[in-house]
Amino acid sequence: MINWIGKLHQQLVTHQFYPVLLSSTLAIGLWAGRSWVWAPRGFRFLVWNLFLAWLPYLWSLWAASTHRRQPRRWWLLLLPSALWLLFFPNAPYLVTDLMHLRHYPPVPLWYDIGMLISFAWAGCFLAVISLNSMHKIILGYTGRVVSWLIVLGMLGLCGLGIYMGRFLRWNSWDLFLYPTEVIGDILHRLAHPFSNLQTYGVTLLFATFLFVCYWTFISMKQRT
Repeated sequence: MINWIGKLHQQLVTHQFYPVLLSSTLAIGLWAGRSWVWAPRGFRFLVWNLFLAWLPYLWSLWAASTHRRQPRRWWLLLLPSALWLLFFPNAPYLVTDLMHLRHYPPVPLWYDIGMLISFAWAGCFLAVISLNSMHKIILGYTGRVVSWLIVLGMLGLCGLGIYMGRFLRWNSWDLFLYPTEVIGDILHRLAHPFSNLQTYGVTLLFATFLFVCYWTFISMKQRT
Protein backbone atom coordinates (compact mmCIF):
# COMPACT_ATOMS: atom_id res chain seq x y z
CA MET A 1 0.00 0.00 0.00
CA ILE A 2 2.77 2.41 0.97
CA ASN A 3 4.65 1.55 -2.23
CA TRP A 4 1.54 2.25 -4.32
CA ILE A 5 1.01 5.60 -2.61
CA GLY A 6 4.65 6.47 -3.23
CA LYS A 7 4.32 5.70 -6.94
CA LEU A 8 1.10 7.71 -7.16
CA HIS A 9 2.76 10.65 -5.44
CA GLN A 10 5.69 10.49 -7.86
CA GLN A 11 3.36 10.51 -10.86
CA LEU A 12 1.44 13.47 -9.44
CA VAL A 13 4.71 15.33 -8.92
CA THR A 14 5.78 14.53 -12.49
CA HIS A 15 2.56 16.02 -13.85
CA GLN A 16 2.70 19.11 -11.61
CA PHE A 17 -0.49 18.10 -9.81
CA TYR A 18 0.22 19.94 -6.58
CA PRO A 19 0.98 23.39 -8.04
CA VAL A 20 -1.97 22.98 -10.42
CA LEU A 21 -4.21 22.12 -7.47
CA LEU A 22 -2.85 25.09 -5.52
CA SER A 23 -3.59 27.54 -8.34
CA SER A 24 -7.13 26.19 -8.68
CA THR A 25 -7.64 26.33 -4.92
CA LEU A 26 -6.60 29.98 -4.91
CA ALA A 27 -9.13 30.77 -7.64
CA ILE A 28 -11.95 28.92 -5.88
CA GLY A 29 -10.99 30.51 -2.57
CA LEU A 30 -11.21 34.02 -4.02
CA TRP A 31 -14.56 33.22 -5.59
CA ALA A 32 -15.85 31.75 -2.31
CA GLY A 33 -14.68 34.83 -0.42
CA ARG A 34 -16.46 37.10 -2.89
CA SER A 35 -19.65 35.04 -2.62
CA TRP A 36 -19.58 35.01 1.17
CA VAL A 37 -18.81 38.69 1.73
CA TRP A 38 -20.49 40.49 -1.17
CA ALA A 39 -22.34 38.57 -3.89
CA PRO A 40 -23.59 35.01 -3.21
CA ARG A 41 -24.76 34.49 -6.82
CA GLY A 42 -22.04 36.20 -8.79
CA PHE A 43 -19.60 34.58 -11.22
CA ARG A 44 -20.75 31.02 -10.53
CA PHE A 45 -19.94 30.15 -14.14
CA LEU A 46 -16.24 30.49 -13.28
CA VAL A 47 -16.42 27.41 -11.07
CA TRP A 48 -18.03 25.39 -13.87
CA ASN A 49 -15.47 26.64 -16.39
CA LEU A 50 -12.63 25.69 -14.05
CA PHE A 51 -14.10 22.21 -13.69
CA LEU A 52 -14.14 21.89 -17.49
CA ALA A 53 -10.53 23.11 -17.56
CA TRP A 54 -9.54 20.18 -15.36
CA LEU A 55 -10.96 17.59 -17.77
CA PRO A 56 -8.18 17.79 -20.40
CA TYR A 57 -5.63 17.59 -17.59
CA LEU A 58 -7.30 14.40 -16.31
CA TRP A 59 -7.45 12.96 -19.85
CA SER A 60 -3.72 13.67 -20.22
CA LEU A 61 -3.05 11.78 -16.97
CA TRP A 62 -5.02 8.86 -18.37
CA ALA A 63 -3.05 8.95 -21.62
CA ALA A 64 0.30 9.24 -19.81
CA SER A 65 -0.54 6.35 -17.49
CA THR A 66 -1.59 4.17 -20.42
CA HIS A 67 1.54 5.04 -22.37
CA ARG A 68 3.76 4.33 -19.39
CA ARG A 69 2.24 0.88 -18.80
CA GLN A 70 1.78 -0.23 -22.42
CA PRO A 71 3.85 2.00 -24.72
CA ARG A 72 3.65 -0.33 -27.72
CA ARG A 73 -0.14 -0.46 -27.77
CA TRP A 74 -0.60 2.96 -29.28
CA TRP A 75 -4.25 2.30 -30.14
CA LEU A 76 -5.08 2.40 -26.42
CA LEU A 77 -4.17 6.08 -26.51
CA LEU A 78 -6.77 6.98 -29.13
CA LEU A 79 -9.69 7.50 -26.74
CA PRO A 80 -7.94 9.56 -24.04
CA SER A 81 -6.09 11.55 -26.71
CA ALA A 82 -9.31 12.33 -28.58
CA LEU A 83 -11.04 13.38 -25.37
CA TRP A 84 -8.05 15.53 -24.45
CA LEU A 85 -8.04 17.31 -27.82
CA LEU A 86 -11.81 17.84 -27.70
CA PHE A 87 -11.79 19.37 -24.21
CA PHE A 88 -8.38 21.08 -24.39
CA PRO A 89 -9.78 24.52 -25.37
CA ASN A 90 -11.74 24.61 -22.09
CA ALA A 91 -8.53 25.24 -20.13
CA PRO A 92 -7.28 28.44 -21.83
CA TYR A 93 -10.91 29.47 -22.39
CA LEU A 94 -10.82 30.85 -18.84
CA VAL A 95 -8.67 33.70 -20.16
CA THR A 96 -11.66 34.96 -22.15
CA ASP A 97 -13.65 35.31 -18.93
CA LEU A 98 -11.63 38.49 -18.37
CA MET A 99 -14.24 40.01 -20.69
CA HIS A 100 -16.57 40.07 -17.69
CA LEU A 101 -14.33 42.46 -15.77
CA ARG A 102 -16.19 45.58 -14.67
CA HIS A 103 -17.11 47.22 -11.40
CA TYR A 104 -19.93 45.46 -9.56
CA PRO A 105 -20.57 47.47 -6.36
CA PRO A 106 -20.15 46.78 -3.51
CA VAL A 107 -17.42 44.36 -4.67
CA PRO A 108 -14.10 46.23 -5.00
CA LEU A 109 -12.83 46.29 -8.57
CA TRP A 110 -9.36 45.25 -7.44
CA TYR A 111 -10.79 42.09 -5.91
CA ASP A 112 -12.51 41.04 -9.12
CA ILE A 113 -9.32 41.76 -11.07
CA GLY A 114 -7.39 39.41 -8.81
CA MET A 115 -10.10 36.76 -8.90
CA LEU A 116 -10.49 36.72 -12.68
CA ILE A 117 -6.73 36.68 -13.19
CA SER A 118 -6.42 33.75 -10.78
CA PHE A 119 -8.96 31.75 -12.80
CA ALA A 120 -7.22 32.69 -16.06
CA TRP A 121 -3.86 31.64 -14.61
CA ALA A 122 -5.26 28.32 -13.37
CA GLY A 123 -6.67 27.63 -16.84
CA CYS A 124 -3.40 28.46 -18.60
CA PHE A 125 -1.45 26.36 -16.11
CA LEU A 126 -3.74 23.37 -16.69
CA ALA A 127 -3.40 23.89 -20.44
CA VAL A 128 0.39 23.92 -20.62
CA ILE A 129 0.79 21.01 -18.20
CA SER A 130 -1.61 18.76 -20.10
CA LEU A 131 -0.11 19.84 -23.44
CA ASN A 132 3.36 18.98 -22.16
CA SER A 133 2.17 15.50 -21.14
CA MET A 134 0.70 14.87 -24.58
CA HIS A 135 3.79 16.32 -26.27
CA LYS A 136 5.99 13.82 -24.46
CA ILE A 137 3.77 10.95 -25.59
CA ILE A 138 3.85 12.13 -29.21
CA LEU A 139 7.62 12.56 -29.02
CA GLY A 140 7.87 8.88 -28.07
CA TYR A 141 6.39 7.90 -31.44
CA THR A 142 7.77 10.64 -33.69
CA GLY A 143 10.83 12.81 -34.01
CA ARG A 144 11.33 16.21 -32.44
CA VAL A 145 10.36 18.19 -35.55
CA VAL A 146 7.22 16.16 -36.26
CA SER A 147 6.11 16.34 -32.64
CA TRP A 148 6.39 20.13 -32.69
CA LEU A 149 4.42 20.33 -35.93
CA ILE A 150 1.67 18.28 -34.30
CA VAL A 151 1.75 20.54 -31.23
CA LEU A 152 1.39 23.62 -33.43
CA GLY A 153 -1.56 22.00 -35.17
CA MET A 154 -3.19 21.24 -31.83
CA LEU A 155 -2.67 24.82 -30.69
CA GLY A 156 -4.37 26.02 -33.86
CA LEU A 157 -7.34 23.75 -33.20
CA CYS A 158 -7.40 24.98 -29.62
CA GLY A 159 -7.55 28.58 -30.78
CA LEU A 160 -10.46 27.68 -33.05
CA GLY A 161 -12.16 25.89 -30.17
CA ILE A 162 -11.85 28.99 -27.98
CA TYR A 163 -13.45 31.08 -30.72
CA MET A 164 -16.31 28.61 -31.14
CA GLY A 165 -16.92 28.52 -27.41
CA ARG A 166 -16.78 32.26 -26.76
CA PHE A 167 -18.44 33.65 -29.87
CA LEU A 168 -20.54 30.78 -31.27
CA ARG A 169 -21.39 29.40 -27.81
CA TRP A 170 -20.63 25.79 -28.71
CA ASN A 171 -19.55 23.36 -25.99
CA SER A 172 -17.08 20.49 -26.40
CA TRP A 173 -19.82 17.88 -26.05
CA ASP A 174 -21.92 19.58 -28.74
CA LEU A 175 -19.75 17.80 -31.29
CA PHE A 176 -21.56 14.62 -30.19
CA LEU A 177 -25.00 16.21 -29.70
CA TYR A 178 -25.08 18.42 -32.81
CA PRO A 179 -22.28 17.17 -35.08
CA THR A 180 -23.84 18.44 -38.30
CA GLU A 181 -24.34 21.97 -36.99
CA VAL A 182 -20.87 22.22 -35.41
CA ILE A 183 -19.06 20.91 -38.47
CA GLY A 184 -21.24 23.10 -40.66
CA ASP A 185 -20.17 26.21 -38.73
CA ILE A 186 -16.52 25.26 -39.16
CA LEU A 187 -16.82 24.54 -42.88
CA HIS A 188 -18.72 27.78 -43.47
CA ARG A 189 -15.87 29.79 -41.98
CA LEU A 190 -13.29 27.85 -43.94
CA ALA A 191 -15.21 28.41 -47.17
CA HIS A 192 -15.70 32.16 -46.56
CA PRO A 193 -12.52 33.39 -44.84
CA PHE A 194 -12.87 37.07 -45.77
CA SER A 195 -16.37 37.17 -44.33
CA ASN A 196 -15.17 35.66 -41.07
CA LEU A 197 -11.97 37.52 -40.27
CA GLN A 198 -12.81 37.46 -36.56
CA THR A 199 -12.63 33.67 -36.63
CA TYR A 200 -9.09 33.73 -37.96
CA GLY A 201 -8.03 36.62 -35.77
CA VAL A 202 -9.21 35.02 -32.52
CA THR A 203 -7.84 31.63 -33.54
CA LEU A 204 -4.41 33.02 -34.40
CA LEU A 205 -4.29 35.25 -31.32
CA PHE A 206 -4.99 32.48 -28.82
CA ALA A 207 -2.90 29.89 -30.66
CA THR A 208 0.05 32.29 -30.52
CA PHE A 209 -0.63 33.18 -26.89
CA LEU A 210 -0.68 29.51 -25.91
CA PHE A 211 2.48 28.81 -27.89
CA VAL A 212 4.30 31.56 -25.99
CA CYS A 213 2.95 30.23 -22.67
CA TYR A 214 4.01 26.70 -23.53
CA TRP A 215 7.45 27.70 -24.82
CA THR A 216 8.03 29.74 -21.66
CA PHE A 217 6.99 26.79 -19.49
CA ILE A 218 9.26 24.22 -21.12
CA SER A 219 12.17 26.70 -21.23
CA MET A 220 11.88 27.30 -17.49
CA LYS A 221 11.46 23.58 -16.86
CA GLN A 222 14.68 22.78 -18.74
CA ARG A 223 16.66 25.31 -16.69
CA THR A 224 15.60 23.91 -13.31
